[in-house]
Amino acid sequence: MNSATTSLLLLLSASLTPTAAFAATPAPSRLELQYFDLRGAAETSRILLAIAQQPYTDTRFAIDPSTFQSQSFLEAKQNGSLKMNLNRAPVLLTPEGQTIGQSKAIERYIAKKFGMMGKTPEEEAVIDCIAEHCRDVRDAARAKGFSAFNKQKSEDEKATARKEWFETDMPEMLRKIDEAVRETGMESEDGRYFYAFGSSTSY
Repeated sequence: MNSATTSLLLLLSASLTPTAAFAATPAPSRLELQYFDLRGAAETSRILLAIAQQPYTDTRFAIDPSTFQSQSFLEAKQNGSLKMNLNRAPVLLTPEGQTIGQSKAIERYIAKKFGMMGKTPEEEAVIDCIAEHCRDVRDAARAKGFSAFNKQKSEDEKATARKEWFETDMPEMLRKIDEAVRETGMESEDGRYFYAFGSSTSY
């Protein structure tokens, strides 16, 4: 075997090593969540980590309010930190050296890791179902278009859409979800809470 062939085999071997894809991003000593300095797509993950009482590094990309641009986000894209989410945020870095993209994948990972996804595949599926109902509510709110980031509507149009959402659309969606969780959840022993599934906090 000549030196050129040996070099090629070594290169191929390195490219197939699972940890090679993450070599540019050192593994943190604890979970690290990277997202913009706002709630958005990472807030559910932050809440799940708070419920689980898990310490983590909350890395936030500062946004210039005058331009809505983030220099630290651009730097993260350039250095390859966001590759697992296709150069978007959020991403979650684990102590094992894994980078996870996609906000819903991150949420489910956290929920499952810290005991909030049930004990059986069936329980997990029902919890997932309820979570998807909640996502429908968020998606419907976004579709109404009253966000401050929406530049396609006037402020009057946004005010009308916001009023419709909070007074008509959202209450009806929440009523349907409430009917569904009455079939799957139960009250806490002290009667202070109603769990969406079972008798403990879930995703």
